[in-house]
Amino acid sequence: MTKDIIHNASERMDKAAEVCRNEMAKIHAGRATTALLDGVKVDYYGTMSPLNHVSAVAAPEAHLLLVTPWEKAMLKPIEKAILAANLGFTPVSDGTAVRIPIQPPSEERRKELVKLTKKFGEDAKIAIRNVRRDAIEHLKKSEKDEHLPEDERKHAENEIQKITDAQIKHIDDILTQKEKEILEV
Repeated sequence: MTKDIIHNASERMDKAAEVCRNEMAKIHAGRATTALLDGVKVDYYGTMSPLNHVSAVAAPEAHLLLVTPWEKAMLKPIEKAILAANLGFTPVSDGTAVRIPIQPPSEERRKELVKLTKKFGEDAKIAIRNVRRDAIEHLKKSEKDEHLPEDERKHAENEIQKITDAQIKHIDDILTQKEKEILEV
């Protein structure tokens, strides 16, 4: 019983950390990364498809993304989709691929990005703490309803707290790394 509660809490905390990692990957820190285009959807013959389903996306240089469509006819729709995604990039088609130059952000923009990363990190930490609270409430309810021994509940609460601490440290590590990446000129 307690193992299920601990396992469920751990999985939910992992998902919160994964959401944070995904949000951090989308933040443009002046360096080209294919994750910047993860949310872009392209009109592929009437069906909105992820960009990486209709093309190869690569970062051949630190300040350039290269999108090579599987079909040449997809060049214009890919350009439109990147512009429509409002990511602040200007795609340039060369007839076979779409090149996206990545400009380093200004000092002011870097500070805004750091604030944004801190917000994502704090949101993830709140989600993790909410999972901890729910799990502990579930344990207390199990102690009353199913006659769970108090020492077993306390042991399970300690396990959940250890998992929570590890996840929050992981989020802090991600934040520190991303801040360093953003502030690097």
